[in-house]
Amino acid sequence: MTGVPASAAGGSGATPVRGGKLGAAAVNQASLWNIANLLTMARLVLVPGFVVLLLHNGGYDPAWRSFAWAAFAIAMITDLFDGHLARTYNLVTDFGKIADPIADKAIMGAALICLSYLGDLPWWVTGVILFRELGITLMRFWVIRHGVIPASRGGKMKTLAQGTAVGMYVLALTGPLATLRFWVMAVAVVLTVVTGLDYIRQAVVLRRQGLAAERAAAQAPQSAPEEAGTVTEPAGARGPAEAER
Repeated sequence: MTGVPASAAGGSGATPVRGGKLGAAAVNQASLWNIANLLTMARLVLVPGFVVLLLHNGGYDPAWRSFAWAAFAIAMITDLFDGHLARTYNLVTDFGKIADPIADKAIMGAALICLSYLGDLPWWVTGVILFRELGITLMRFWVIRHGVIPASRGGKMKTLAQGTAVGMYVLALTGPLATLRFWVMAVAVVLTVVTGLDYIRQAVVLRRQGLAAERAAAQAPQSAPEEAGTVTEPAGARGPAEAER
């Protein structure tokens, strides 16, 4: 009501503050504590607890291994829900983008290393799976500026097979179930390798397309002045240069 323009007032009014950078920062900070991120944090907290349960009493107590399996199962279930909730309710945050894959790799890596340490799982199986998971994670960062490769059906089957196989190895199974878990793990290893190779192929293609698009975008501004010069220059001003075309 004073007649002073908002720009002259220096943006000290209530409305500019709510819509300005300070208000946006407050919203982003509050959104960190959403249900999807809380599930991811819970999965990270479960990792050390799972290790303690699995290795308790030398790692061969069936009861404690059942408790460890329960912790592992909860971690796998929350992995299914947090990403879905984040996408469905627009709860995606920078923290979630970083913490979610870390939590996935942490619980799976801890389980594989502990099982190999106890002698239940060959070290080469652990090495193949961890090498693939870490390598693909690094490759994802390598191509992230060109785009994101969506999760494939094979990748989802790989995750399911890995979770099922590791869960069966965490339990103290004997007899036919022990034989079954061997074959489930074999399927998981095959899917791990095959989907890893397919991801590498897609990443290379995506990077080539991204670099080609960048080169095309870089060349576009250089041709614009030439076209403008052709229109604005007087007829005959270029002389011999026109004959060279």
